[in-house]
Amino acid sequence: MEHPENNEEYKGLAVNSGVEQPSIINPYLKRMRVKRRELSAGEMVEGILKGNVTVLSQAVTLVESVSPAHRQKAQEVIDKCLPYSGKSVRIGISGVPGAGKSTSIDEFGVHVLDRFGGKLAVLAIDPSSERSKGSILGDKTRMEKLAQRKESFIRPSPTAGSLGGVARKTRETIILCEAAGYDKIFVETVGVGQSETACHSMVDFFLLIQLAGTGDELQGIKRGIMEISDGIVINKCDGNNVEKCEMAAANFRNALHFFPAPDSGWLPKVLCYSGFYGIGIKEVWDMIYEYIDFVKANGYFDFRRNEQSKYWMYETINEHLRNSFYNNELVEQHIEDAERAVLRGEKTSFKAAGDLLGMYFDTLRGRSADL
Repeated sequence: MEHPENNEEYKGLAVNSGVEQPSIINPYLKRMRVKRRELSAGEMVEGILKGNVTVLSQAVTLVESVSPAHRQKAQEVIDKCLPYSGKSVRIGISGVPGAGKSTSIDEFGVHVLDRFGGKLAVLAIDPSSERSKGSILGDKTRMEKLAQRKESFIRPSPTAGSLGGVARKTRETIILCEAAGYDKIFVETVGVGQSETACHSMVDFFLLIQLAGTGDELQGIKRGIMEISDGIVINKCDGNNVEKCEMAAANFRNALHFFPAPDSGWLPKVLCYSGFYGIGIKEVWDMIYEYIDFVKANGYFDFRRNEQSKYWMYETINEHLRNSFYNNELVEQHIEDAERAVLRGEKTSFKAAGDLLGMYFDTLRGRSADL
């Protein structure tokens, strides 16, 4: 580029060429990036059994993957870890949003590790957005004390459309954590109201966290989650809220008498505590371990675990059938046409579903005939 300042008429002026600007991309970036070698199923199992947290995290990610390519490898890892599982105490923790589940888990976890030792895994389930399909996965930020403990493993997971307030692969994750030596497992749900939750079908003790002043006595006797709870605790029992919490606890105790006796023979207890100030934490855990000793003595502990295994066998069958249907090539070709027909009023929803299912079963019959 010619500059008029360099003309003979302007002998006293000169413009030097500018300094070439460096690239905004780090030239050493490619050199520094080292591609991580993918571990085999056997190497993953070996790392898990040694208690390697990094390998355990990779295995959990593999199990949570929806990719068909990962499914077989994940199943192999689970099968090899299964003989080393089943030796933990599994605690499910649920409650309405804002009840203080994550803060309470922080206090519960520190108390359990200090008093009983061992290792603790927290599986915190975060709701996924129906619009963006994303999750915040921020429950760990409320577990400041527990996050600093080497004996703890905190894993937030998205629900990814699963019903019941727990992630679809939470049960498999429990197996991996137990194989890694974690003898205490906390499963925190997304926060439920009166709906039943799948969390109850994978834990030994189901703890329901409630708040005072959330309704009248009628709310306490509504069925659903109240009926499956092994223990109910009223949080935020501190300051001026103590009297309200004690009154709410009395209402819940009265409500429990309207429910049929649990199969375990255990009468659920109602306690008050403060997760923020750490008041009453010991009493809550005395109740939980009293329950564990009670059900182990009468044989219900092993019975419940066997029933849970049977339940998840049927759940797995349902999941695979659903995936097989939606991944069927013929169904994929016609499902949008069926949807448009329903929207135009040409078919009822039931007729369209029946036609798609008929196509699906015809393809299965064709495959079996070829065999």
